[in-house]
Amino acid sequence: MSTANLNADDDAIVAATRRWLEKAVIGLNLCPFAKSVHVKEQVRYVVSSARTPEALLEQLMDELQLLSDTPAEQVDTTLLIHPFVLDDFLDYNEFLDVADAAVEDMHLDGELQIASFHPDYQFADTDKNDIENFTNRAPYPILQLLREESIERAVEAFPDAAEIFEKNIETMEQLGHEGWDKLDVGPAR
Repeated sequence: MSTANLNADDDAIVAATRRWLEKAVIGLNLCPFAKSVHVKEQVRYVVSSARTPEALLEQLMDELQLLSDTPAEQVDTTLLIHPFVLDDFLDYNEFLDVADAAVEDMHLDGELQIASFHPDYQFADTDKNDIENFTNRAPYPILQLLREESIERAVEAFPDAAEIFEKNIETMEQLGHEGWDKLDVGPAR
């Protein structure tokens, strides 16, 4: 599933994002929950034309409401891809607090949450080029809107869900930078 009225550039952005999802997230099993919603076409891809954090916040709130109002069988998760704003990871990281506050302000906490992906993603206390950062690297900045109920179901199906982060680091260490580069999943800049 993707948004209506995509132009050629949006098509390329969604294609790069799908390739990342299929080859990295699903292909490397970085998120064992992703394959099911992808196969069922329950992922909504939204390419934002926002050029300011304020415009992105407005669109984020619209997408949060849409996801809340839409049955999970139609849309289980939304990838809000925003290639024209928050390219700087520190700015993006600060915006995550604003995004989480929007979830609370809309009284959707406990129902929805936001996961984060960025071409320059960097975990605290890591070097920019540490391979573990690549678990959250995507071709474009992305805010993933997730249903809490879907996460709970997925965790029940994968009893070792708490170990996913450690397994992902092991996977990335085995893959290495050369292996990641061979995946050809971005960043698409």
